[in-house]
Amino acid sequence: MEGNTHFDVIIIGGSYAGLSAAMALGRSLRKVLVIDSGLPCNRFTPHSHNFITHDGAIPAEITKKAKLQVLAYPTVRFCEGRAVSASVRADGYSVLIEGGTLYTGHKLVLAAGVRDILPDIDGFAESWGKTVIHCPYCHGYEFRGKKTGIIAGGERAFHIASLVNNLTGDLTLLTNGNEDFSEAQITKLQEHNISIEREKVVTILQKSGEVKGVVLSDARFLPFEALYAAPSFEQHSDIYRDLGCELTESGHIKVDQFQQTTVNGVFACGDCSGMLRSVAHAVATGNIAGAMVNHQLVQEHF
Repeated sequence: MEGNTHFDVIIIGGSYAGLSAAMALGRSLRKVLVIDSGLPCNRFTPHSHNFITHDGAIPAEITKKAKLQVLAYPTVRFCEGRAVSASVRADGYSVLIEGGTLYTGHKLVLAAGVRDILPDIDGFAESWGKTVIHCPYCHGYEFRGKKTGIIAGGERAFHIASLVNNLTGDLTLLTNGNEDFSEAQITKLQEHNISIEREKVVTILQKSGEVKGVVLSDARFLPFEALYAAPSFEQHSDIYRDLGCELTESGHIKVDQFQQTTVNGVFACGDCSGMLRSVAHAVATGNIAGAMVNHQLVQEHF
């Protein structure tokens, strides 16, 4: 396969979702190319949780094992590189790789994930994925009972607080001036002894990613052992734009229950196509995407 540039399916993104899709397709003897830039969004996290058989594993080790298993299927090929553009052809799609190589395929799977846009708070990036975390299901158990803050405001803060409240009795909302709570929400927060700080967070004091506390704009220091945050994000790859795939209001690639995008023959899976950001969800949606791509190819050629 070394000289081949045409495939049944091209998968853009070689982490959990992309590799899961590739396995389903490889097991059906489809010629598959997986293109990956090597920058998964969870690379800052030391351990992955809430995925049975891999609970507590190092994320990169899960990917390494998955890649070895997927590439054991002889019709699957892996390309380390960045897809820079894509276009529609009469017989499918073409994908241009940084460096100039052009690959073509009958079907495309978009699995490049998302890129977090971290706030401009000193110490945030150093702690992100370690003690500044995004998901109670992925990391909350490890910080149970700890003095915890939530850097968010409004509906998002209230939602996270409702989930984290079951994990700790010492919880503070750091709204950065974005309070915007209803009277009913404020009453509920008070019932659970969840305090609200309105001043902006200017610094996260940390050592090697271990949070010690925050400094507010009025110079007060508040000690914490863990912080939740909900930073904004963007699609890691702009390929969806080249193809005309629609996005949802939340900024994810719009897909149906079979991971088909709004463009026929183009599928999407993993973080780029849904709000649930976990290894288990990425693997599940990748498996569905791979199976449905194969189903579509069968219907077209059988």
